[in-house]
Amino acid sequence: MSDPAKPTLLVIDGHSLAFRAFYALPVDSFVNREGQHTNAIHGFISMLLNLLKAEKPSHLAVAFDISRYSFRTREYPEYKGTRSETPHEFVGQIPLLQEALHAMGITTITKEDFEADDILATLAARGSAGGYKVFVVSGDRDAIQMVNDDVTLLYPSARGVTDLTRYDRDKVFERYGIEPPQYPEVAALVGETSDNLIGIDKVGEKTAVKWINQFGSLDAIIEHRDEIKGVVGDKLREQYDRAVRNRKLNRLVTNVELPVGPDDLERRPIDVEAVTEVFDRLQFRTLLDRVTALAEASPTGSAGTAVPSADSSDAGGHTGPIVRTLIDEELAHWLRTNASAEKAPVGVAVEYDPAGGVTGLGIATATEAVHIPWAAGRGDYVALEEWLDDDSAKVVHDAKRAYKALKRVGLTLTGLSGDPRVAAWLLRPGRTSFALGDLVYEHLGERMPVADPNQLVPAEDASGVALDAWYTLRVADDLLGELDEGSRRVLTEIEMPLVPVLGDMELTGVETDQPALQALSARLGDTAAGLAAQAFEVIGREVNLGSPKQLQEVLFEQLQMPKTRSMKTGYSTDAGSLADLQDKHPHPFLDLLLKHRDATKLRQIIDTLDKAVDAGGRIHTTYDQTGTTTGRISSIDPNLQNIPVKTSVGHEIRAAFRHGRDYETLLTADYSQIEMRIMAHLSGDEGLITAFTEGEDLHRFVGARIFGVEPADVSPTMRTKVKAMSYGLAYGLSAFGLSKQLRIDTAEAKQLMGDYFSRFGAVRDYLRNVVVQAREDGYTETIFGRRRPFADLNSSNRVLRDNAERAALNAPIQGSAADIMKIAMLGVRADIDERELQSRVLLQVHDELIVEVAGGEVDAIEEIVRRRMGSAADLRVPLDVSVGLGESWDAAAH
Repeated sequence: MSDPAKPTLLVIDGHSLAFRAFYALPVDSFVNREGQHTNAIHGFISMLLNLLKAEKPSHLAVAFDISRYSFRTREYPEYKGTRSETPHEFVGQIPLLQEALHAMGITTITKEDFEADDILATLAARGSAGGYKVFVVSGDRDAIQMVNDDVTLLYPSARGVTDLTRYDRDKVFERYGIEPPQYPEVAALVGETSDNLIGIDKVGEKTAVKWINQFGSLDAIIEHRDEIKGVVGDKLREQYDRAVRNRKLNRLVTNVELPVGPDDLERRPIDVEAVTEVFDRLQFRTLLDRVTALAEASPTGSAGTAVPSADSSDAGGHTGPIVRTLIDEELAHWLRTNASAEKAPVGVAVEYDPAGGVTGLGIATATEAVHIPWAAGRGDYVALEEWLDDDSAKVVHDAKRAYKALKRVGLTLTGLSGDPRVAAWLLRPGRTSFALGDLVYEHLGERMPVADPNQLVPAEDASGVALDAWYTLRVADDLLGELDEGSRRVLTEIEMPLVPVLGDMELTGVETDQPALQALSARLGDTAAGLAAQAFEVIGREVNLGSPKQLQEVLFEQLQMPKTRSMKTGYSTDAGSLADLQDKHPHPFLDLLLKHRDATKLRQIIDTLDKAVDAGGRIHTTYDQTGTTTGRISSIDPNLQNIPVKTSVGHEIRAAFRHGRDYETLLTADYSQIEMRIMAHLSGDEGLITAFTEGEDLHRFVGARIFGVEPADVSPTMRTKVKAMSYGLAYGLSAFGLSKQLRIDTAEAKQLMGDYFSRFGAVRDYLRNVVVQAREDGYTETIFGRRRPFADLNSSNRVLRDNAERAALNAPIQGSAADIMKIAMLGVRADIDERELQSRVLLQVHDELIVEVAGGEVDAIEEIVRRRMGSAADLRVPLDVSVGLGESWDAAAH
């Protein structure tokens, strides 16, 4: 903390900290409605608010670099030459950050030909001489040289910008064994990779520190270089000029001519109106609340300066409720009083042991939090069991995991009304992190308490799971407020009801013929070995067929084949490149290599399935509800959606998935051409609608229109071309892409597309409008209101923009298909439960459901599945459902 007897000057390296914030926060989670990424701004301002609370500076400034060029690059052009290009997502954030800082009454400083650290060094030197207590915030280790009795460096950790290490003189000596002014001399000897300053070979930090302590300074080391023995001594004598150059460049300037001095940096009032305008554009609702609270808690002094109040609220955290541990009667009373069906939703969290079992629960309202230790057979849990299984609204982070864990110990979790993980995914489907702590920081601007990482055996803290429940409730409420009305409907009417359906499917698993999988794996292993032997015979030697480097040598050097796509590691040997090469320049080795790859890949799929079979002979996949940007459910651990459909081996794999001994058969049901049916509905194209409503073969119908022949005269080749184009258009396929896929000339592909659009103009108009509307709105929307943001539609980067356009074309179709399947699953499950049938849904793969049918229930289940899948959406065309029965997944195919 600062010395209350002295004014406190806080100076910050703007670019350094903004870059740290950029890499600490997920890029895709911070994008405003104009498509501008804002994660660096958000992280920087959040850090700044924490600093203002902690240090209470009376004077403040933020320094920025103007460019990468300064007097140092003139002197040494390679200075910082190894730094990569600025990420395109970072571009544009610094001007907006500066605008936000100005609205907050904070001075920003730049100086042509100098770096931000030179500005900080100048202000620190003047502040120290002028009686200030100075805090320097920088992620550049060169700033260590500024530290003295009055100057402390606050250095961000690798975890981001909110965790700052305080370097005073004692801390510097403890860490490096030297005084702060000596640090740049150590760095001069060792070199600075980030600045492209090459040090003396063989000299590491320990050696450099030893020399500094022995001789006192870099100049003295060089003067006595002949006294240093060994290889390092030789290197020093050969390369000491590097250290001289490095020291000259890493010495910070302390007398830069600046337009302001420390006395001019007195804190000014926050312009709440200006902050509101800027933060609204940035869409920083939570940060706006924090800045507004800071402004209200900081009365203006006599000179018009905002002086932080000593009892101002915690801008970086939120005081949680007192946690109570309750069991038996006390727990029952608390649940009746605070968590009944008539009350507001409550947060629920589950405490897991390392094996995934339940050790405790946390339940929280907005003001109270309860910890419930769990040990089956010990204590009275009747009230808890009844409450978990009643209709009272419960909000749970990662609700499916909690549902499964509780069910394993005999508890049923119902009344699920919200899940921050799912809500955050609906808000930004492209994000990669859904951890509760990340969501709390992003949406509430707070850091959840975490265990001390240096504590090998963490102390038991009963409050942890209870506070998790409290944070879950609060962040869920914030997320719900950010979702639009359509997305809220998707959350409450589709995604949350789906949680127990998926959870039960995962717990049930599917019966698997493990010996059949193992026999198939062995056979494919023999096949792969035989193909490899033949390939080696063709080239006259053995190589590693899985090594891109060795394959490059064989293909492009030994066999002198045409080069494929150029990459950093040589020329591409991926499957697509080699298949294209084999098509244009066939060779026996390539043919054998591609067959070997297919056999090896299939064997890997089978071995993954084999390892997943449990002691009861069933495979339990995990359905990731938030695993795609389109809304479709993905399958992991193991992935049951990557089993090939049309190959003989794929049929054999599917034949290994069977119904259980106590069940009669498997039923498979899938949608026929659902994406094209959705295309017909969304585009309103009368031609496509006619094909579907009259029950025509779509691709034969379309082919007849395009090629000007009768449907009966559409050849298989014509039908293949039409099918590829119909689906390709919905995925943004270009004429070039279509020509490659069909192996026809680009001119023919263009003609084919032109003929298609001339016959089905409403499809063309719809596809055009999708991108235009998405560029205007910033998102696409499904039939049911699911939104997918597309910030890159307005990107200046053409590659990003083109990719976004292709994805935007298909997002409403794919997303609507996903919603339709989910609604169908909910309907099937509801009818099975209502009729108290014993059949159960086992798998959902793409547009297909697999049901394990109990004896005597075949007719009832077929009726339910056909009706529920066929009525899941009210489209302009019928939803056609195909159903099959059989003892295995493959036998039930249709």
